[in-house]
Amino acid sequence: MTIDLEFDKNHLWHPYTSTTHPLPCYPVERAAGVNLVFEDGTEVIDGMASWWSAIHGYNVPELNEAAYQQLSKMSHVMFGGLTHEPAIELAKKLVAMTPEKLQKVFLADSGSIAVEVALKMAIQYWAGKGLPQKTRMVTVNNGYHGDSFGAMSVCDPINGMHSLFESVLPKSLFLGDIPQGFDREPDVLELAQFEQAIAAQKDELAAFIIEPVVQGAGGMRIYNPVWLSHIRRWCDQYEILLIADEIATGFGRTGKLFACEHADVTPDILCLGKAISGGYMTLAATLATDDVAHHVCASEASVFMHGPTFMGNPLACAVANASIELLQTKNWQQQVRTIESALIDALHPLKDLTSVSDTRVIGAIGVMEMREPVDVMQTQSFFVERGVWVRPFGKLVYIMPAYSMSPSQLQTVVSTMGAFAEQQS
Repeated sequence: MTIDLEFDKNHLWHPYTSTTHPLPCYPVERAAGVNLVFEDGTEVIDGMASWWSAIHGYNVPELNEAAYQQLSKMSHVMFGGLTHEPAIELAKKLVAMTPEKLQKVFLADSGSIAVEVALKMAIQYWAGKGLPQKTRMVTVNNGYHGDSFGAMSVCDPINGMHSLFESVLPKSLFLGDIPQGFDREPDVLELAQFEQAIAAQKDELAAFIIEPVVQGAGGMRIYNPVWLSHIRRWCDQYEILLIADEIATGFGRTGKLFACEHADVTPDILCLGKAISGGYMTLAATLATDDVAHHVCASEASVFMHGPTFMGNPLACAVANASIELLQTKNWQQQVRTIESALIDALHPLKDLTSVSDTRVIGAIGVMEMREPVDVMQTQSFFVERGVWVRPFGKLVYIMPAYSMSPSQLQTVVSTMGAFAEQQS
């Protein structure tokens, strides 16, 4: 059957896409390894791992088998009053692989909802402690935490994607920019200014939410992990919960299993998503300490007031279990180190080109920041013609490949990035 692109154009609303002037969509017929195969037979290497989630690639036998086995039992059952082995096994895995204090697992159905859950936990926590006035969130500029309303309220209100809604969102406290540079030490004055702002409003602040080390869709910015240590200290000193949004960075993406490990920091609440199911199923998790859970349930409601229909979906949990097992047996550390080394070698020299303002690499993340915004349609056409798939935004052409990508495939991707930069120079 031919993929009906005309119907797609007229009726399907794609993400961040106009319905009056839609960008062209390439029809994917199948996927395997790290390749997408279009309807006309064109094959492209996926440099995005389907928005950073397909860390093992596509059509993975172990994940296919997990899905098949679970489908033969049940694809879904409500989580209210019922439970099942895939969810229990997933929770065991998550508790074992995250910091010891994170003992409670709330399974949700997307990264944005994991953040919503975290924000609601924080507010309900303080209500349970008899401090209901602590409802406001604090964060930094250039963050991105999702597209739902609570999540939008902690995304950058000016430079982010949600400035249109700024007037109707809860007013979070934005402290300013964390300077870029993994090795750039925090400035004493900057730290003092951040701390003063927190101290002045501590009585109304519920939680500090942060993307550890790498700020993703807010600009693909990498910063010194020492900042996390200071943020943890401020949260402890001024009685504020720390929420780590590791939806993009979790499960090895930065070279550590979780990015908080770069600073040896334990959050009070941890948000996970994207790679949790190897890119197969929509799934997310919000982990919390026993202290958070206790005071959430000590509030007037006596229970946590959230319950998605597809919470703890057995099919998604079964695939997630297989994905985590595969991650742990495939020596992901070496895979990511190999990718990181290749990205450094290929991308850093591109800084010398007139069209490139910066390149940055950490783990399996490679970013090329152009001096001018790129045309998405023309850029994607350039890459597809050379057998590569990327999804640029703003001035950024970046990749977050599957850990299973071979050196030769990665070389094709980065050499195409170089060719694009040279063409723009």
